[in-house]
Amino acid sequence: MRLIIDTGKGGVGKTSVSVATAKRCADMGYRTIIMSTDAAHSVADSMDIELTGEITNILPNLDALEIDIVHEMKIRWNDIQAYISEFMESQGITGLSAEEMAILPGMELIAALMYVIDFDKHDRYDVVIMDTAPTAETLRLLSFPDVSSWYAEKLFKIMKKLLSIARFTVGKLIDIPLPSAAVLTSIEKLKNLMGEAKRILEDPKKTSVRLVVNPEKMVISETKRAYSYLSLYNKNVECLIINRVYPEGIEGDFFKSKYEEQAKYMEYIHQVFDPMKMLVAYQRPSELVGWDALSNLADDLYGDTDPAAVYSDRSPLRFESDVNEYRIV
Repeated sequence: MRLIIDTGKGGVGKTSVSVATAKRCADMGYRTIIMSTDAAHSVADSMDIELTGEITNILPNLDALEIDIVHEMKIRWNDIQAYISEFMESQGITGLSAEEMAILPGMELIAALMYVIDFDKHDRYDVVIMDTAPTAETLRLLSFPDVSSWYAEKLFKIMKKLLSIARFTVGKLIDIPLPSAAVLTSIEKLKNLMGEAKRILEDPKKTSVRLVVNPEKMVISETKRAYSYLSLYNKNVECLIINRVYPEGIEGDFFKSKYEEQAKYMEYIHQVFDPMKMLVAYQRPSELVGWDALSNLADDLYGDTDPAAVYSDRSPLRFESDVNEYRIV
């Protein structure tokens, strides 16, 4: 299975790039799924179709999924959700409010990782394209297996022992529900799966991050930070996709001015990110909605090449640790 994660600052065109890439992969015969992890989904809007929280076939070789966390909680973590709802109700929060508060921050990210593990285990797809939320959320997604494993290893065993004691002591005296054995088992299972997610995310021959950027100062600055953070967490950043570039020879004073401004930032992008692989897509005169427009975007980016190719299995930016310091190499 090939996992391609498209990320970048909000508004740079990640979804269009992701859908165009998925469509081109499907056209080349790859069993492909595009999966949105953004709470504000726009994959369906880009394809001009309707999607639900279930995997939906769109075209030959192409499926799509916009993660619905309410649905995921019911099918994956019903024990955990039921306990949190029960706890909220014990504190006077009832009905719909209790159910909504039982959905913890970041659960969309965990659900996405669960799908990735399942796809890899059962060889369901050749290519998985992940259209992510803006940069900060994606960094949480990709670092979650590392962070959660650390907390789980340090705290879970202690918490499990304490709860087993509390259930027969203070649990009989206080009006607060304690998590059942089934809840603890679900949490432990989730903890173990994070190790599998980490293995997949850190396999550079399988998983790649592609940074989508516009030739604008603030976008480039955020992309630089994201590149550093992703490299720190040992993720293979293989490619930079420069989107919405004004073409040379464009007519009109306004557009010429934009081209000249972008030309300076294009030079800066090369200074910062060389020798990383770079793909360029040009500014379009109309909105990128529908298959024809998305196919044109794929032509810009990939031409006749394979969009699922591994451009590099080693990020140009790496961190090495010494006794008391980290070095960038």
